[in-house]
This record gives sequence, C-alpha cells and structure tokens, in this order.
Amino acid sequence: MEKVAFIINPFSAKKNYQPFLASLKKKVQNPYYIISESIEDTQQYILNHFDEFDIFVAIGGDGTISTVAKHLINTEKILAIFPAGSGNGFSNETNFHKNLDELLEKIKGKKSRKIDTFTVNDKLSINVSGTGFDGKVVKEFEKTERGFKNYIKVSIQTFFNYKPIKVKFLDENYRQYNGKYLMLNIANTRQFGNNAYIAPKASKSDGLVDLVLVKKFPITYSPFFAFRMFTKRLKDDDYVTYLPVSEIEFKVSTKNWHLDGEFNKIKSPVHVKVLPKSLKILI
Repeated sequence: MEKVAFIINPFSAKKNYQPFLASLKKKVQNPYYIISESIEDTQQYILNHFDEFDIFVAIGGDGTISTVAKHLINTEKILAIFPAGSGNGFSNETNFHKNLDELLEKIKGKKSRKIDTFTVNDKLSINVSGTGFDGKVVKEFEKTERGFKNYIKVSIQTFFNYKPIKVKFLDENYRQYNGKYLMLNIANTRQFGNNAYIAPKASKSDGLVDLVLVKKFPITYSPFFAFRMFTKRLKDDDYVTYLPVSEIEFKVSTKNWHLDGEFNKIKSPVHVKVLPKSLKILI
C-alpha cells in the first residue's frame, strides 16, 4: 500500500468516517491518508503528493470523488472509491461498495480501465449534472442534514412551486428541442444515486453523454415517472427526451446547477463537452 493515498471527506455520510479509518488502520500498516476539511485541502494534498502515489482513493460521495478525479484527468494515476455519500451514484455505477476488504483486494490487483468524463463550461463532471428542478432541489437539499428521506421531502416541496426553465440550443440541429422544461440533465452514467436511473441507456465509455430533457408533467404522471426511474424503464415519451451528444451548447434561463450533486452557479451560454477515456479507474 506504499503507492496508495486515502482522501477522506469527514463531512460525508453524516460525518461518520471514524469506523472506516479505524478499520483501515487495522488492515493496512501506516496507511497514507488525509482527513480533508475542504476542497482546497484535497487539491493541495494531491498536488503536493502527486508523484508519490499511483492510486488515490476518494472516501465520500460523488462531489468528493469528482474533486479528486479532476486532478487525475488524462494522467496514469488511478482513481478508487470507498462510497460514503448520501446517494453514491458514481460508485454504484463503477462497482465500488462499502466493503473495505473488497477494496483492498482491488488495490492489490491494481487493474484499471479508462472511462469518459465531461465538462460543463470547463467544470468537470463524472456522473450526472443538471439544471432546473434538480438544480433547485440540490440547492435546498444542502440546507438539510441530507439523507434519502430529506431528498424526497425537498423534491416534493419544490415540485409544486417550481416554474419550468427555458432552454435554447445554439446548434440548428437541435433547435426543434427549444422550449420549457422541468429539468435538463447531462448523464455520463445511468443514475443520480440511490438507484434512481435518469438515463438507463447511458454509458461511461462510449464517448457520449445523454442529454435528458424532462417537461413538467401533471401530478398524475408522477407515480409513473418515479416507477420507471427506479426500475430502469425511463424512455422517450411525451415528457422525456434523450439526446446522445459528444458536445453541445445552449442557453438556459437559470444559473442554478448541480455538478455530481454539488450546487454550482453556471452562466449561459453553457458548453458541454465529453472527454473520452480521460479517467483511469480501479476495477
């Protein structure tokens, strides 16, 4: 484990990282780790120790993983994950579980493969990012103690009051999709997290992302939407449109976004670009 660094977000999973750290110290002699208090802490640690390690393990949710990943893009360094977030969408999609023994076995094997990532106005995303309804939900969700129940509660409260966003595509080939939407998502993998599959056919290794346009639907459609999302059955219909793209540009009438579940302010025009096979991940 001499070439492995563990980067712990102490604020993930209700700040309950101590059991992981205690277990790690029992199983690995003198592990290299940092309990990162901020994004800046993580960035500085990776920059200072970049040449010392081959594998960087992110212990946290999708936001933590993305923070680590952006320093490993287009390098030979390998990303590994111990999921400790509220949704864990990316770790679910890349076959990482809350099992330290399993993770340590993978690290010993040191096998990896390259997957796609993408940028939204040059800001990295590895999983699913979006604007509109879910961008607003994430903004309000961050004011709570997180957790799946609070996410559902905030989602329901937001839905009834939320006015659709306006989307205008700059490429003539997509102008037929200009209009008002409940939300717009960019999916590199299939799910937000918590097994909510917004893009069941998305692939993290095909050089494309799925642009998912969802119109505001009547309350009577809500159970169908939820059922299809949690059973991997969402597809094109009167309210949902999928556009596989490698690059696209558009304007949107809000600055509220989430990037891998973390709230961000992003100004229009918005430029989305896939970075094919840009990240090495442990398998």
